[in-house]
Amino acid sequence: MMQTGILLALASAGLFGASTPFAKHLLGSVDPWMMAGLLYLGAGLGLAAVHLSRTALRLPAVEAPLRRTDMPWLALVIVAGGLLAPLLLMFGLSLTDAASASLLLNLESLATMGIAWLVFRENVDRRLLLGAFAILSGAVLLSWEGRMSLQWGSLQWGALLIASACLCWGIDNNLTRKLSSADPVQIAMLKGLVAGAINLLIALASGAGLPSAVTLLAAGVIGFLGYGVSLALFVLALRHLGAARTGAYFSLAPFVGAVLAVVMLGEAISVQLVVAGCLMAVGLWLHLSERHEHPHAHEAMEHEHRHGHDEHHRHEHEPGVQPGEPHTHWHRHAPLAHRHPHYPDLHHRHRHGT
Repeated sequence: MMQTGILLALASAGLFGASTPFAKHLLGSVDPWMMAGLLYLGAGLGLAAVHLSRTALRLPAVEAPLRRTDMPWLALVIVAGGLLAPLLLMFGLSLTDAASASLLLNLESLATMGIAWLVFRENVDRRLLLGAFAILSGAVLLSWEGRMSLQWGSLQWGALLIASACLCWGIDNNLTRKLSSADPVQIAMLKGLVAGAINLLIALASGAGLPSAVTLLAAGVIGFLGYGVSLALFVLALRHLGAARTGAYFSLAPFVGAVLAVVMLGEAISVQLVVAGCLMAVGLWLHLSERHEHPHAHEAMEHEHRHGHDEHHRHEHEPGVQPGEPHTHWHRHAPLAHRHPHYPDLHHRHRHGT
């Protein structure tokens, strides 16, 4: 389960990281607000096609659907991660080179980890904190223009906008953890459709024109893969790893974007970029090499999510539960105490001793 979560997080990071230089390439001919709308609308429409095809093919439902109690959390996720974050990122990208912007996106993992640790009380050990410090040092180095003064002018406004986008996504990621037991395609689809439509309408109302058909298609494909599929994989990773560690593994995204920016856009490889990349690489390695194991107790709980019958799922089935595994239904966990390597997934969100 741990390896599955890591692979999902890294795949999500790779897709999102690759989207940054491609979006930067299109920004020369597309308004930033329009681009934010097109990316999320592409994600929503693409995943809607996936969702409808599952229904048309009558594939068995193996994921729990969103419930009415999930709607307030989903609304907050859409505002923070679907409206504010992509808008701030697009304006930040318009003022920053793509390689630096890609590495600055590492701040998203720090924001996610900090909120998970301080607000939602996820366990964060010394290794994760050291890794976070290395990533933050690299991000500060990238945003600094070389002057020793601490005045506002010493920081690039583009970097500040990107950092603000990362904070919004950090909030989004932690709120999405509340929804991670539900269907990830449904979550990402609704987020994309609502956020994309609102951003697009605002862009049109502010006077932005629609780009050419080729640019529309390109933005839609980038949004589907880099935002839609990436978000669905991220939700699945949250289910296995918790918010802090999923955010830590997601630190791969900026390196993918930075490398593609240098290759695709011909951006210069500066000493500043290399040193910042090395600092962030050290932070990512510290995150990837973590191992967490101790005796722990599971309290009795009831919930609904996709599962197979493992050590944590030894329950009887009510009549009408679909045969085969994996499947989804409301089930109860009996109290259990044991020891094994684990992350704060759906079944390991327990407190730790000081």
